[in-house]
Formats: sequence, C-alpha cells, structure tokens
Amino acid sequence: MPQVVFITGGSSGIGKAIGELLHEKGYKVYGTSRNSVNYPNSMFPLIDMDVLNTASITNAVTELLDKEGRIDVLINNAGIGISGPMEEIPIEETHRAMQVNFYGPLQVINAVLPIMRKQKKGRILNITSIAGYMGLPYRGIYSASKGALGIATETYRLELQTFGIEMCSIAPGDFATNIAAGRYHAPVRDDSPYKEIYSDSLKMMNEHVDDGSDPKLMATSVYKILQKRKLKVHYKVGSPLQKLSTVLKRILPDTVYEKMLSRHYKL
Repeated sequence: MPQVVFITGGSSGIGKAIGELLHEKGYKVYGTSRNSVNYPNSMFPLIDMDVLNTASITNAVTELLDKEGRIDVLINNAGIGISGPMEEIPIEETHRAMQVNFYGPLQVINAVLPIMRKQKKGRILNITSIAGYMGLPYRGIYSASKGALGIATETYRLELQTFGIEMCSIAPGDFATNIAAGRYHAPVRDDSPYKEIYSDSLKMMNEHVDDGSDPKLMATSVYKILQKRKLKVHYKVGSPLQKLSTVLKRILPDTVYEKMLSRHYKL
C-alpha cells in the first residue's frame, strides 16, 4: 500500500518539486493551495487550504482522511519571505510572517497528530531554512520565524517519541523559486538611515534566489530522508558554504561570527 503524503504549499516551488518526485516514486501525494483551481495541470491532487485559517486546515485534513483513510507523512512546506530593517517592518507584517511560517505549521501538525497517534506511526517533515540558524541582516523576521519552527520541532520530537511519530526539520539554503516575488519587503525609504545598505542587501537577496539551486535537488533530499529507518533531528540542504555557515555559528565565538556576517553582507 503506497504511503499517503500531505504537502502544504504544493502548487509551486519546493513543495511542487517534492510532490512531483514523490508521486513518481509511487507515493500517494496530496498538496495544498489557497486556490487549487488555478493549477489544473498539477501532477498530483491539490486540496484548498489556507494555513492562516484554522477551519480551512481542519477541512483539508478531513477531506484527505475521507479520501485515503490515513496520513503517513506530513511535509510542512508553506511559507513566505519577508525582509526589511527590523525597525521599519510594520508589526502587522511581522504577525503575518509568523502566522504563515510558524503558527500555521503548528496548527497543521496538531491537526494530523491524532490521526498518526491512532495509526501508531507517522512522519512529519518541517521545511525551515538555513537562515533560521542565524540572525541575518534585513531578514531578521524570516530568520526568527524559521528558527522558531526548528526549535518547536525539537520539542515535538521529545513529546511524541512514545507514540511512534517521528519529526525532523529540513533547512534549505537558496533555491531558485518564486519566493522573492511573493516576499514582503519593507519599502526603501528616502528618509531611512538604512536606505543605501538595505537597498544593496535587497539586490543581494534576489541574486541569491535567482542563482539558487534547482528545487529538484531539495526534492531528492526529501525522498532520501524518507527512505531512512530513523529520522535525525535536523537536516541541511544547500551549498557547502551555506551548510558550513551553520557549523561556524555553533563553534565560533559569537562576536567572531558576527564580524564574519558583517563582512559577507558588507555592513
């Protein structure tokens, strides 16, 4: 019997790439989208769901359960980008980023846990970000939201270990997706003390995404992780330099690492 996989944000980017590869490998894949009718050519079925809406999450999970009777794997992929000086990002945009990148995934997890507990097994993969391991300039809210999901994953693992439910976080580096197009970025204000350096940082962020890896590489990593007998706590998927950055963060003195980031971002 093929495993049933539920992927949030499955209509584009990394979520779409993961869904297509798992579908090709024989998994029974369902993705989510806020407007599934906009993607009639999806290789796998899409269910309407908005991670900002609790009722929408409940309805989507119920619909999938009615169709398949089980959920073996949840991949929490839906997310949004946000950039800007910490001082200038409107608080409502901070709330929205945290809702989509952190609170939403928690609600989806909590909606499927009773199902997996009844099954006495299940796997949950949370897509975080290498940016979540460090406070990056002009990406602080994004880093914080993804870092929060990584920490929550550690807690869930401890609380779920007696139920046969496994969880991990998978932190991608820069991948060539449309996240930049949908990202909120605080406007570059003429009167802002951050004007020049923030403007340069925005250009660098967009270049990193444009030059990023093919999402299919992330999909391959997810597939390989699902083949493992036991999940580790955290996985990183990115260039050697991006993965090295998380190692250096762990072993270097804080001020040394901070100076390294300052030089990299030309602050």
